Amino acid sequence: MKDQLKNLVGQALSIFIQKHGLEIDLPEIQIERTKDKTHGDFACNIAMMLAKPAKMNPRQIASDIVEALPTSDVVTQVEIAGPGFINFFLSAEASQQVVKEILSKAEKYGQSQIGNGKKVQVEFVSANPTGPLHVGHGRGAAYGSVVSSLLNAAGFNVHREYYVNDAGRQMDILGTSVWLRYLQACGETITFPSNGYQGSYVLDIAAELKQTFAEQFRHPADAVFDGVPADEPQGGDKELHIDGLTNQAKQLLGEANYRIVFDKGLNAILGDIRDDLAEFGTEYDEWFSERSLVESGEVDKAIEQLKQAGQLYEEKGAWWFKSTDYGDEKDRVVIRDNGQATYFASDIAYHLNKYQRGFDEIIDIWGADHHGYIPRVKASIQAMQQNVDQLKVLLVQFAVLYRGAEKVGMSTRSGEFVTLRQLRDEVGKDAARFFYVMRGADQHMDFDLELAKSQSNDNPVYYVQYAHARVCSVFRQLTERGQAWDKATGEQHLDRLTETHEDALMTMLAKYPEILETAALNHTPHLLAHYLTDLARDFHTYYNAHQFIVDDNELSQARLTLIEAVRQVIENALTVMGVSAPESM
Repeated sequence: MKDQLKNLVGQALSIFIQKHGLEIDLPEIQIERTKDKTHGDFACNIAMMLAKPAKMNPRQIASDIVEALPTSDVVTQVEIAGPGFINFFLSAEASQQVVKEILSKAEKYGQSQIGNGKKVQVEFVSANPTGPLHVGHGRGAAYGSVVSSLLNAAGFNVHREYYVNDAGRQMDILGTSVWLRYLQACGETITFPSNGYQGSYVLDIAAELKQTFAEQFRHPADAVFDGVPADEPQGGDKELHIDGLTNQAKQLLGEANYRIVFDKGLNAILGDIRDDLAEFGTEYDEWFSERSLVESGEVDKAIEQLKQAGQLYEEKGAWWFKSTDYGDEKDRVVIRDNGQATYFASDIAYHLNKYQRGFDEIIDIWGADHHGYIPRVKASIQAMQQNVDQLKVLLVQFAVLYRGAEKVGMSTRSGEFVTLRQLRDEVGKDAARFFYVMRGADQHMDFDLELAKSQSNDNPVYYVQYAHARVCSVFRQLTERGQAWDKATGEQHLDRLTETHEDALMTMLAKYPEILETAALNHTPHLLAHYLTDLARDFHTYYNAHQFIVDDNELSQARLTLIEAVRQVIENALTVMGVSAPESM
C-alpha cells in the first residue's frame, strides 16, 4: 500500500515541478501510517520537505500536490493537515485486499527483495570452545539467527558463520586442564591449577581420553610441575603458573601427542556446541577455523602486509599495531616478545579474509563486553585499505537468569553456570528464543524463568502461539460440524467485515511487511516480537467478542477467511523467529 501511495504522490510531484518550473533535487517520498485513524490511514510529509528548496509555503505545496493526484480506487479521501501533511483515507476494499494478498502469497507474504541479493555475512555466537554454551550465549544465538532470517526474508543473500577459536592461549589452557585431569584419572596426585577449567565436562573428556589411550600420555606429577612457577594460592601468579604447565604439557607430550590431547578437548566441546545450537534452532553455513588461518599462513601474511605499509613498529621485542592513528585509545600488540601472535593478530587476518570473500556487508555480533574491541578491529580494516563502512558490529547485552530471587552465575572457568541446554530443557526452545529477542539487543534483560514456563496470557510466547492454535481449533470445529471453509466465497464477501475488531485486524495484518522490512534493515527482531503480541491481542479480542461459525454463510465464510489470514501471518512471523506455530495447546 505504501508503494501504491508513493507512486500516486510521485506522479503528482512531476506535475507540480513542471507547473512551477522548478529545478531541484527531489527528496525520497516518505509514507507513514498515522497514529490516529481520524487523521486517515497514511500521511506524507513531502510538502514540508520541499518548502525550503522550492521556496514556497508548505501548505500551498500540499494543495498543489493534492490537486494533481491521480484518481485511485484505494483512496477515498485526501486531507491537508497541520503545516502541510497530506493524509490519505483508504477505501474499505483496500483494507480488505490484504486478506486476499496473504492467502495468495501464503508463506511468502511479507517477504521482499529490498536486499536485492546483496551478500551479507553474519557472524554470531563464536564462543570459545572451552566449555558448554551458557544462557548468556543463548541470547546471541537467538538474536543472530533471527537477524539472519530477517535479512533473508528481505531479499539479502545471507551467509551465517561461527568463528571457531581453536588456536591460542585459552585453548591451550583447556588442553592442559584436560591433560591434568587425565593424569589424576591415571592415579597421579595433581594439585589442579586455580586458573584451569574447573567444570565437570573436563573430567568427562579426560575420562574418555584415558579409556581410549590408557596411560599413553601419563607422566609423573613431579616432572609435570618441575620448574613451574607457583600458583596463586601458594603466593605465586596464577597466569604464570598455568602458562608454565602448558609449556610442560607441550614438552613432555611432544607435538603429536599434545595435539591429540588438545583436539580431544576441542572436538568434544565443539561437537557439543554444534549439537546444542542445532537443537536450539540455530544453524550455520560455515564453521570457520582460526587454526586454519594460522596454518595457511594468512595470519603471517596479514602481519607482513601491515609491516610493509608501515603500520607496525617494534618495541621491547614485540610488534605493535599503530591503532591510535585511527582513533583507538592505545596501540595494540600483534606479536608478543616471545614471537607468538596475539588473538588480535588472528582477528585482523580473519576480517581481511572476510573482505577477500567478497561480502557486500559484514555483520559481527558480539557480547557487550567486547565494546572496547571495536575501535581496534575497525582500525586494522582501515590500515588494510578496506572499506570500514561495510562492517557493522552489533552488540548484545547480557541476559541474566533468575531462579526465584536468586541470580545465577555464568562463569565458564569456575564451571558454575546454567547451560543453554539446561535452560532449553526447562522452558523449551520456543520460549527461550522468543524471550531472548523480546527486548532490543542493546538493552540488558532479566530472563524470568517462571514466566517463560507459565501457560498464561502473561507469557508472550504462549499468548502468540495460543492465537494460532485457537484459529486451528475453529477450523476443527467446522469440520466436526460437517462444514467446510469456502475461500472463494469468503473472499467474495469480505465487505461483510464491518466490525471495529475486524477493521483493526486487517490494519494490523497490512503492517506485517513493513515491520518485517524495518526489523531486517535495522537488525531489530524485537519489533517482530512486539508485532506478534499486538496481533495476538487483536485476535484474542476478536475471538472473545464474536462467533465465526454462524448461520449467515456469507458472513461466516468471510470471518473464517480473515482468521485464516491471521493464522498465516502468525505462522510466517514465528517461522522467521525460529519458533513453532502449534495447531493445538
